[in-house]
Amino acid sequence: MPEPVLTPSERSGIVRDSLAVGVATGAYGIGFGAVSVASGLSVAQTCVLSLLMFTGASQFALAGVVAAGGAPMSGAATALLLGTRNTLYGLRMAPLLKWRGWRRAAAAHVLIDESTAMSVSRGTTPAVRLGFLTTGISVFVLWNLATAVGAVAGEAVGDPRTFGLDAAVGAAFLALLWPRLKDRRNVLVGVLAALVAISMVPLTAPGVPVLAAGGVALLVGALARGDDLTEVPGPDDVAGGHR
Repeated sequence: MPEPVLTPSERSGIVRDSLAVGVATGAYGIGFGAVSVASGLSVAQTCVLSLLMFTGASQFALAGVVAAGGAPMSGAATALLLGTRNTLYGLRMAPLLKWRGWRRAAAAHVLIDESTAMSVSRGTTPAVRLGFLTTGISVFVLWNLATAVGAVAGEAVGDPRTFGLDAAVGAAFLALLWPRLKDRRNVLVGVLAALVAISMVPLTAPGVPVLAAGGVALLVGALARGDDLTEVPGPDDVAGGHR
């Protein structure tokens, strides 16, 4: 059975909405570039992170661990933990996109909150693919350009403590967390995770408290068996640029 063909108005509507999300989200890369350099990474390392890792929350997590003096492996483990939700998105998107081979592998690199949210509710495969690719590619291109701009600007500033940029990583995490605190369970998870992290700070190396706090969220998720673990972000989350 042939795939349905999108009308010009349908195509332009999907592209317009997807590009709008891409531009809004890509601009956040400036913040990561500045934060990453302030944490001690070089401009080149910062740009490579955005090219290869390309998941904002994980990138901020790695920069945060490095800024706290943690080992790179602890930062990588923290970033990996935060990025596991993208795997769950893949379970939802694979049967919708219907790609095989190299196309599926390439699509995995732009499988983020925004590309998932802008495609998962489309009614046809061509619409799903168009929303996914337009959003994913636009975010990727603009995020990396913005990262480079932010990193170069951050390096030009010099000592981050002079301008209070040493607090930028913590502020970025709060900005990512705040929109999630919309129900009691998320608030409970946040409080418990904070308590676990604070209690472990004097006892463990930098990075380990973040991993332990992430374990609280995993435990709650495992106990909440009735919930859909592949739930995708809603429109409010997409507008906020949370990846």
